[in-house]
Amino acid sequence: MPLNPQVETFLQQTYAAGFTPYEDLAPDAGRHQEHSDIPPARPPEEMAAVEHRFIPGPTADLPVRIYRPKHSEQPQPALIYFHGSGWMVSNIEINDPFSRALAKNCGVVVIAVNYQKAPEHKFPIPMDDCYAATLWVFKHAKRLGLDPKRIGLFGDSAGANLAAAVALRCRDEDSADLACQVLVYPPVQYGWHTASAEKYATGFLLHKDSMKYYWNHYLRSPADAIHPYCSPLLATDHSKLPTTLLYCAECDPLCDDSRLYADKLATSGVAVHYQRYPGTIHGFIKMLGVFDQADEFQRDVGAQVRELLAVKD
Repeated sequence: MPLNPQVETFLQQTYAAGFTPYEDLAPDAGRHQEHSDIPPARPPEEMAAVEHRFIPGPTADLPVRIYRPKHSEQPQPALIYFHGSGWMVSNIEINDPFSRALAKNCGVVVIAVNYQKAPEHKFPIPMDDCYAATLWVFKHAKRLGLDPKRIGLFGDSAGANLAAAVALRCRDEDSADLACQVLVYPPVQYGWHTASAEKYATGFLLHKDSMKYYWNHYLRSPADAIHPYCSPLLATDHSKLPTTLLYCAECDPLCDDSRLYADKLATSGVAVHYQRYPGTIHGFIKMLGVFDQADEFQRDVGAQVRELLAVKD
């Protein structure tokens, strides 16, 4: 399918303006570009409350931001959010507009976690941070006003890799009973030899070589690449994982990763909803006010999460 016209215009303007692929930048330069590349967004959604705090992690205190779309005396459902950007860049501040939109449209409390970044903090540190944050939320669910039976994970891109890994670990260690995992264009294996990685290798913002760059900064050694908490697709057992909502973009080197993981989960007996957005690119869900498909995603995920977590308005 051809590119969505909004996406095509955006790509033309971005490359014409001198976009530098991340694989051609040092990590700090990539972080600077991440800050400057985000297009103007519509005004952020109003929340009933937003709380900033630090929670204890395995090696450092972790900033988290808690978004409450409404006041309620009843225990609320929640999504623990791990943002994307190659395990290396971005933060909860950059993702604030998205976190607010997610909370508003899903009708849940969103807990955004600022895990430590590679290459200064390689695997397994970011995953350990996200796992620790998940256990912290469950441990303090009552104090946070949350229903522990309606807490799930949400991650996009590298954050979806972390969410998938945390879900595996929660099952392996029987440490948290997750209600769901919501994964958006996750990289679920170290490698770039799928048909989508070849077809969309360059020219679609996230390049195949960008993924090589991110992975090689995230891993300590090649041995990490086959660890199931690094490459969730390679886990020997995918049974008894939480209900999974899995979304991807057609024109994305990672598109086939999503289909492979959806198939793996489904054949292991996991309830899976898989949805591919045609003619769009990696990162489209953050383009609120720029791509109509970003709003479409919010409507879709909102309806599905509300049903899955029994959200009451």
